[in-house]
Amino acid sequence: MTARRMRLGMSMRGIGYHIAAWRHPDTPAGGQMELDFYARVVAAAERGLFDMVFLADGIAVRATDDPPGSMSRGATNVVDLEPLTLLAALAPLTRRIGLVATASTTYNEPYHIARKFASLDHLSGGRAGWNAVTSWTDEEARNFNRDTHLDYGTRYDRAAEFLQVVRGLWDSWEPDAFTRDKASGIFFDPSKMHRLDHKGRFFQVRGPLNVAPCPQGHPVVVQAGASDQGRELAAATADVIFAASQRLEDAQAYYADVKRRCLAYGRSPDDLKVLPGLSVIVGRTEREARDKLEALQALIDPLLGLAALSRIMGDLSGHDVDGPVPEPVNPPIRSRAEVLHKLARQEGLTIRQLYLRTVVSSGHRSVVGTPAQVADAMEHWFTSGAADGYNILPAQQPNGIEDFVELVVPELQRRGLFRTEYEGRTLRENLGLPDWKAVRAAG
Repeated sequence: MTARRMRLGMSMRGIGYHIAAWRHPDTPAGGQMELDFYARVVAAAERGLFDMVFLADGIAVRATDDPPGSMSRGATNVVDLEPLTLLAALAPLTRRIGLVATASTTYNEPYHIARKFASLDHLSGGRAGWNAVTSWTDEEARNFNRDTHLDYGTRYDRAAEFLQVVRGLWDSWEPDAFTRDKASGIFFDPSKMHRLDHKGRFFQVRGPLNVAPCPQGHPVVVQAGASDQGRELAAATADVIFAASQRLEDAQAYYADVKRRCLAYGRSPDDLKVLPGLSVIVGRTEREARDKLEALQALIDPLLGLAALSRIMGDLSGHDVDGPVPEPVNPPIRSRAEVLHKLARQEGLTIRQLYLRTVVSSGHRSVVGTPAQVADAMEHWFTSGAADGYNILPAQQPNGIEDFVELVVPELQRRGLFRTEYEGRTLRENLGLPDWKAVRAAG
């Protein structure tokens, strides 16, 4: 039996997850708008045999100037490249690593999304993945003919139908439909073309999709289901979950819950890979790693710390920054706000202490130390029923991913926890997911 191995993704959010990363002397401050910057970052991840790179995205300037003056001091994500355009440019520069982009189920149409990701799958030779999200901000709503975003339940109901339609469109053609037989003059077998004819609450889509069958059957579907509805949707439809937990007990409970839910949909629990976010700052010595963190922390403007929490938990300006963290009231990101408030309550953190913790990794778990210490932390969760791997969140780029690949990956390989070469050519193969064509044939 092949030993269980970690799966690794890397989040390419801008120029690093630390809120002050753009001020670091080794960071190109405008890197998130430069192809060469992303090419360097992805090359490092592929050199480190990562399963995938992942582009988070929003379809509005979601940063707010709360407290006043904060936005101009560090909201580097006010501008970003459109993810699918960027990944299409990176596809010919890479060979094995998966390319995952975020696209909203709230402000897109299923046909567009099915066609775009099928196209990326062809251009990359079977390495495309779709991070399906429900947009949640009024800023995004106002860019799409609305004053406010859809309510929580409606967004998830729409997302469930959206995913159903996209998967149906990806099945428009049987794998061997296109014979392209020059001698007979038959380009495709019409009996192997299928119209979807979907009519539901939100969508009416006839089909078929005007893209040939995807190299990996279906592009990999990624989600971040944290709420009850999100977990249910992920258990039914996702291949990978990018999770967020600070404590082992919470991660174990989440892992067991979503794996259990898979069974209700006739899926093997191993068909859903759970990858918690993990910020890593590594040095050859612990002091070196701590110095790297302290150098970034010293660059934080105090206004940015409060702004970082406000985007998740709501306005905290009326509270003492050195006092306790209040219960979130109508937070912008409900699930993440609950995670942060629980952490603050359990560890007795003040608002200032919480934002200092949060700015390193946007509320995800963070590990700072030597390669052995980082590997110990990763191995513990991996072998304790809390993770199938990790979505690595470099604090600062490009150094963050290059340090991880140079220092941590060899340690994981030495322990037999991570691959020494890619197993296949498609993202689905490298993740150890079932071949979609075989799943479809089995009904």
